[in-house]
Amino acid sequence: MSRLIFTFTDSGAGGLKAARLADCVISIEHRFVCGRLPASGDFDALFAPRAAAHGTGPHWLDNLTGRSIEAAHRQGLGLIEFCERFDAVDLWVGPDPNSQLQLIWLLDYLRPHANVTSRLAVFQTNHIIGEQQPAELAAWQLQLVPIRGDHLEAAGVAWTAWRASTPEAWFNLLRQDLGALPRLRSSVVALLEELPSRGSGLGATEMRLLELISAGHVHPYELFPGHQKLNDQKTFDYWEAGALLDGLAHCPVPVISGLVEGPFDLAMHEDPDRHQRYKRSRLALTALGQAIVAGAGDFSQHNPIDRWWGGTKLTNDRLWRWDAESRTLVAP
Repeated sequence: MSRLIFTFTDSGAGGLKAARLADCVISIEHRFVCGRLPASGDFDALFAPRAAAHGTGPHWLDNLTGRSIEAAHRQGLGLIEFCERFDAVDLWVGPDPNSQLQLIWLLDYLRPHANVTSRLAVFQTNHIIGEQQPAELAAWQLQLVPIRGDHLEAAGVAWTAWRASTPEAWFNLLRQDLGALPRLRSSVVALLEELPSRGSGLGATEMRLLELISAGHVHPYELFPGHQKLNDQKTFDYWEAGALLDGLAHCPVPVISGLVEGPFDLAMHEDPDRHQRYKRSRLALTALGQAIVAGAGDFSQHNPIDRWWGGTKLTNDRLWRWDAESRTLVAP
């Protein structure tokens, strides 16, 4: 029986390839936890057969290599047509919020195609897939759960909620039965916690950055989230955490001082001198940063807010907040 595995991180794909559990392993990685979400039509063009795609835009096969997909490249297969070539299609999903968002997006995207959903099974884990040994991954395969109608229904409701123009539908997921997708509830909460806090105007990861500086961790890379790191927030990746730190240091009224260089982008990383200066930065909290950590300051009262949270555009005039103490959503 031919088997295809989709996972949502490159490290996870590497581990699954090493375990030799399938004829083909593919990582589909979109970042849905921050930034403006793609329009539905963008996905249709990206995953359509190449001949049917509009113009010369990106195609889902562009960055994929390997013997198992050579024919797909030659024929310009769409995602649906590619899945139909396999008897089984497995989804291996980590616990982080972005992987959970990718799971609900992919299930919702595949939902109209019964000839594909009938082949789907999912395995969800609390561990980082790419850090596991091949023998462990082989044992996990026995825990695959066939996708049923309730999985597809829950994914559709959740993806619609994340794309909504206010956080209310996402918050309302906490009142719904999400048992079909058992790792989703914790991600719902984690993403709500990244809304501006009712008191500080900062999300949970931003607050953790300030708390670590206050505790004496003064170099940028000491603050970044990651496996076995002091910052145990799992919502944002390396590049996103760097952008958050930039935003706290390079704004009209900074909450962090001492950050040398920036922005935190590929150009800085490729310049050894600039990157070294960045790494040697010694950070400190400004007066506003100290006030925020003490519970007496609000970032949004001193700085502009202009960012996306799912389908919600957050601005100072339209600032949805999260009250962690009462676990409630606060409307503008």
